[in-house]
Amino acid sequence: MSSKLRRDMPAMYLHGWASGPTSAKGAILAKHLAASGVRLRVPDLNRPSFERLTYSAALRAIDEEVAGTSSAAERWDLIGSSMGGYLAARWAELHPARVRRLVLLCPGFDLLNRLPVVFGDAQLYERWERDGVFRPGYGPDGARTRLLWDFVLDARRHPPRPRLAHPTLIVHGRADEVIPVESSRMAARSARLGVVRVVELDDAHDLLRSSARVASLAHAWLGAPVPRGGTEAVAGALAVAQCGDDC
Repeated sequence: MSSKLRRDMPAMYLHGWASGPTSAKGAILAKHLAASGVRLRVPDLNRPSFERLTYSAALRAIDEEVAGTSSAAERWDLIGSSMGGYLAARWAELHPARVRRLVLLCPGFDLLNRLPVVFGDAQLYERWERDGVFRPGYGPDGARTRLLWDFVLDARRHPPRPRLAHPTLIVHGRADEVIPVESSRMAARSARLGVVRVVELDDAHDLLRSSARVASLAHAWLGAPVPRGGTEAVAGALAVAQCGDDC
């Protein structure tokens, strides 16, 4: 299996929970890889909507993206953040012949067991189960929204920690209070020796303070081509991505 990402090889970014295809990390990584001539596809995983989001529906969205943009013989590089990191690992487990390498950013392993802690109030989780509806505040489009209990019921049908069998880079913030870094350490210990590399950064769950470092690590792990225009092209792309409309 080649360790180099050709410009014509498919790559995909999978966003996190309550996020979407316009996420900041996705934009930064897309700009970074675009400087090397690699197109990073960023599908919307909120299928059929954020309110009715489930793991299974999100996995089908990945299926559709793959089926619509590549041949059956092509292997994909998947980059996933938080819940998207879990989905990348799960999709690779389900379709091992279609994946080349993984980059997982604070992957949401064992997310269901973490949700009551993330909520900070066990009663919120209990009300979600009782009422069938959870109102997290604002969804991926910035509008007030809700999420059905079906999300939990479906997630229970999937393993909390997918088996990692492909070359995998995990980048995790030591100050992550959503998914503790120990979760990624456990994933590395349970994988075959040499398959998983964990890089720990002094950052929180969103890793946005370390975005340039994350992009460089992903670029190197995927073996992306030297960018047209050299390292200056990557630096310029990152600067534009990070400051957005303020530049």
